[in-house]
Amino acid sequence: MVPHRAVIRCREENRSKGLLWCPPPDGQAGAVSSPAHGIARDLRVPPSLGAPLLDGCIPLIPSLPPLDPTQSLAPMGSLPGDGVDFLRNLFSSTLGLGSAEKVLDALTLEGVAQYIKSGKCKNIICMVGAGISTSAGIPDFRSPETGLYANLQKYNLPYPEAIFQIDYFKKHPEPFFALAKELYPGQFKPTICHYFIKLLKKKGLLRRCYTQNIDTLERVAGLEKEDLIEAHGTFYSSHCVSFCCRKEYSLDWMKEKIFSDAIPKCEKCNSLVKPDIVFFGENLPARFFTSDFPRCDLLIVMGTSLQVQPFAGLVGRVSKSCPRLLINMEKAGEADPMLGMLGFGGGMDFDSDKAYRDVAHISSCDDGCLALADLLGWKAELEALVKQEHAQIDSKDKKEQPGEAGGAAAKASSSSVKPEE
Repeated sequence: MVPHRAVIRCREENRSKGLLWCPPPDGQAGAVSSPAHGIARDLRVPPSLGAPLLDGCIPLIPSLPPLDPTQSLAPMGSLPGDGVDFLRNLFSSTLGLGSAEKVLDALTLEGVAQYIKSGKCKNIICMVGAGISTSAGIPDFRSPETGLYANLQKYNLPYPEAIFQIDYFKKHPEPFFALAKELYPGQFKPTICHYFIKLLKKKGLLRRCYTQNIDTLERVAGLEKEDLIEAHGTFYSSHCVSFCCRKEYSLDWMKEKIFSDAIPKCEKCNSLVKPDIVFFGENLPARFFTSDFPRCDLLIVMGTSLQVQPFAGLVGRVSKSCPRLLINMEKAGEADPMLGMLGFGGGMDFDSDKAYRDVAHISSCDDGCLALADLLGWKAELEALVKQEHAQIDSKDKKEQPGEAGGAAAKASSSSVKPEE
C-alpha cells in the first residue's frame, strides 16, 4: 500500500516535532497488529489515515522494552498501563483525535489544586515567559516604558527587534552587548514563581519546564539542565558565529568580555562570539522538540503572552483531556473562533459553553503561585524556601568583589520577591 500524501506529511510533521518513528523491515508493513492499532480504533482514527500511518511505522516508546521486528507485537492487554496511556495521548495530541474527558471538578484554581492533591496528577509541564521574572527587576519585552524594546531607543535601532536579529548583530553587535550587560545572569534573584517550579520538582511532579527566558533564573533556583528546555537559548555557553569555526566559550569568559565593555571576538578566527541565545532567524535548540507533551497530565502556563511561535503552539501538544492552567496578568493563548469552526483546535477556551479543562487565574505570577501553594498546603514551605535561597545568594554576593556585577539590574532588591506574610 502506498501511503496517502496526507499520511506522508503527517509522518514528516511527527519527525519535525521530535517524535521518533522507525519504518518496519521489508514485508512487515500491514502484517502486524500492534497496541497502536487498538488505540487508533479507540480514538476512531479513520482507516484511510490510521492504517497506512500505523502500518508504515512502528512507534518507539522509551519506557517500554525494545520491539523485536521479527515477532508479532504484543496485544493491547499486555502493555503496561503507562505505555498504553502514552500511545493514547500521542494519538490524541499528534492527530487531534480522541474524546475529551473532563478531569477537573471545577474550572478554578481550587479545582486544579484538588486535582494535584488527588494523586492522579504526576507529570506537570510548566511553560513560562518574561512575566515570571518581572518581580525580580527584569523588564519584560512588551510593557510600555518598562519593556526591553522601549528601553532601546537610545541605540537608534531601525526597529526594536533588530537587536535580536542575527544579521543585524553581525554588523552592529554593540547594542546587544550593552543590553546583555544589563541582563547578565548573576544580577537577579529568582522569584516566588521560580521557586514554586523548584518545589514541584522536589515533590516529584515536574516533568519539564519550558522557558522563553534567557535570564537563567530557573537554573539559579535549582533546576538542572535535564529539567529545562530553554526555548530561546541561554547565556550559559557561547559560540563563535562563524560556521567554519563554532569554537565554544564558557560563561565566565563571556562575562569578563561583557563587563569590560569589549566586543567578544573568537580567539581562533577573530569572528564575533555570541551567547547561545536564539535570535530571530536562528533554529530552536534540538531539545525543544521532545515527546514530553503526550505524557503531560497538567500544563501550567505562566507569564507569557503566547504570541511567539513555535513556543505558543505547545499548548496544543497535550492530550485533549489534559487540564491547562494559565497564571498571567491577562488571558492569553485563546483559541481563534474562526479556526475552531474549521476544525482546528489547540488554543485555550476559558469562557465558552464548551469549556471543560482550561483555567485562567488573573494575577501576577508570584501571587498566583502563592495562592496555588496555599491551596495545596505548601505555602509555608514555599516561603521558607524563598527565604533560605535568597539568604544564600546574599551571602555569596557579599564574598564577591564590590562592583563586579554592574548594570541597572544589580539594583533589584530582594523585597521585590519577598513572600507575603
